[in-house]
Amino acid sequence: MAETKNNPLGTEPIGTLLARFAIPSIIAMLVSSLYNIVDQFFIGRSVGMLGNAATNVAFPLTITCTAISLLCGIGGAANFNLSMGRKEKEKAVKFAGGAIGMMLTLGVLLCIVAQVFLEPMMRAFGATDKILDYALTYTGITSLGFPFLIVTTGGSNLIRADGSPKFSMMCTLTGAIINTILDPLFIFGLDMGMAGAAWATIIGQVVSGLMVLGYLSGFKTVHIPLKTLIPSRAAWIPILSLGVAPFCNQLAMMIVQIVMNNTLTYYGGQSSYGSDIPLACAGIISKVGMIFFAIVIGISQGIQPIISYNYGAGNYDRVKNTYKKAVTAAIGISVVAFLLFQLAPRQIIGIFGSGSEEYFLFAEKFFRIYMFFTFINGIQPITANTFTSIGKAGKGVFLSLTRQIIFLLPLLIILPVFIGIEGVMFSAPVADGIAAVLCIYFIRKEFKHMGARA
Repeated sequence: MAETKNNPLGTEPIGTLLARFAIPSIIAMLVSSLYNIVDQFFIGRSVGMLGNAATNVAFPLTITCTAISLLCGIGGAANFNLSMGRKEKEKAVKFAGGAIGMMLTLGVLLCIVAQVFLEPMMRAFGATDKILDYALTYTGITSLGFPFLIVTTGGSNLIRADGSPKFSMMCTLTGAIINTILDPLFIFGLDMGMAGAAWATIIGQVVSGLMVLGYLSGFKTVHIPLKTLIPSRAAWIPILSLGVAPFCNQLAMMIVQIVMNNTLTYYGGQSSYGSDIPLACAGIISKVGMIFFAIVIGISQGIQPIISYNYGAGNYDRVKNTYKKAVTAAIGISVVAFLLFQLAPRQIIGIFGSGSEEYFLFAEKFFRIYMFFTFINGIQPITANTFTSIGKAGKGVFLSLTRQIIFLLPLLIILPVFIGIEGVMFSAPVADGIAAVLCIYFIRKEFKHMGARA
C-alpha cells in the first residue's frame, strides 16, 4: 500500500484532484473546439453562408479524428493508470508506448484515405453543388493536419495520466492561439478565403502536435522506449478494449452528423427554407453545441486518472465520490448552456454572419428544440467514461451508443417522414432523455456492486 499512500490520486481530496485534472482538460477541449468555431466565425464573415455550410459538411472527418484520438488516448491512459494502481509498471510502459504508436499510424492512414476519396466523401456527407467546391478546398487542406490533430488530442490524455494536466492544456492552447492569429491574416489580409482558414488550422495543429510528441518522449513517471511504439497485440488489444467506448461515441456522432446533413438537405428542399439554409444553420448549432459538450467531455476525461487509479487500488468510495462530483459540476454547467440556447439563439447565430429572415427563423427554432435537453446531456459521457475507466468496456460502449446510434439515428430517419424537417429537431431531445435515464440506472447498479465488494 506504500505506493498508494504516496500517490496523490489515492490520497488527496477528490475536489482538489477533480479541479487539478478536469479544469485543464476542460480548457484543452474548449480550445480544441475553438478551432472549428474560429474558422466558422471568419468564414461566415468572408465567404458567407455557403462557407459555413461547407465546414458543416467537412465536420464528420474532424469528428473521426477525435474518435481515433479518444480510442488511443483514453484507452492508453486508462490502462496506464489501472496498471500503475496495481503496481504493474512494465505493463504501464507498454500501454503508453502502444497508444502513441497507434495515434501516429491511424493518423497517417486517415490522412491518406481523405486525400484519395475526398470528393465522394464530401458528397456523401451532404454537400450540394453550391457547397462542394468550398468543401473540397477546406477539407483537402485540413486533412493534411489529421496526424497532428490526433496526436494532440489523444496524447493529451496520456500527458494527464502522467500527472501533467497543465502542460496538456498548454499544448492545445498554443495551437488555438496560432490559428486565431493566422485566420484573419490569411482570410482577409492575404485574401485566401476558405484555403486561408484551412492553412491557419493545420499550422496550429502541427505546433501542438510537436509539443505533445516532445513531452511523450520524456514521461515523468516511466521511461517509454521507442520499441514500445511498434504495434503489439499485447498492448493494442487492451487499449482498443478500453478506448472503444469514447471512440464509438464519437463515431456515432459522425454517423448522426452525416445522416442529419442528408436529411436536412432532402427535407429542407421540400420546405420553404430550401436545402442550404438548414445545412448552414445546423453546422453553426453543432459547433456551438460542441463548445458546451467540450466542457462535459473535459470533465469526463479529467476524472479518468482518478477513477482508474482508485478502482485499481480498491478505493471504491473515492470512485463513487469522483463520479458524483463530476456529474454535479456537469449539470450545473449544462443548465447555464440550456438557458443561453433558449434565451439567445438569434444572437448566437448572428455572431457567425448575416442571413435572410428565413435563415434566422429556422436557426432559432432549431436551436430551441434540438438543444432542449442540454441540461441533462452531461450524464451520458461521464457515466460511459466511468465504466471505461474501471475496465468495464462493454457497458461503456453500450452507454456511449445509446444517445447517438440506438435512439437518435432511428429518430432522425423516422420522425421527418411524419412531420418533415421538424422531425430532425425533435429527435434530439427524445434521445437525450432516454439516454440519461439508462445511464442513471446502470451507474446506480454498479455502485451497489462496488458497495458489496468493499
